[in-house]
Amino acid sequence: NMSGYLIAQINIINEEPYKEYIKQTSTIVKKYEGEFIVRGGNFKNVLGNWNYARTVIIKFPSYKTALNWYHSDEYKPVRKIREENSEGNVIIIEGN
Repeated sequence: NMSGYLIAQINIINEEPYKEYIKQTSTIVKKYEGEFIVRGGNFKNVLGNWNYARTVIIKFPSYKTALNWYHSDEYKPVRKIREENSEGNVIIIEGN
């Protein structure tokens, strides 16, 4: 069974609400058996353009679980906090 990964590139616009987003997200991710593989951290852009200060990778037990988490009733209002206080790209992708 393939795992599911959320990969996000983020630029935070409003720090305070974003901190609240981080706090609330952790609990919901845990409920869906997600694990933060990357959550910010130092990085070096070695090729091309990576115009985002923050990268997040979350591993879920399956692709379906990752999608279920993203579209869940619990996460929706929390996701709104991120959407209103940051900009970026988010994908959900299958992997090992």
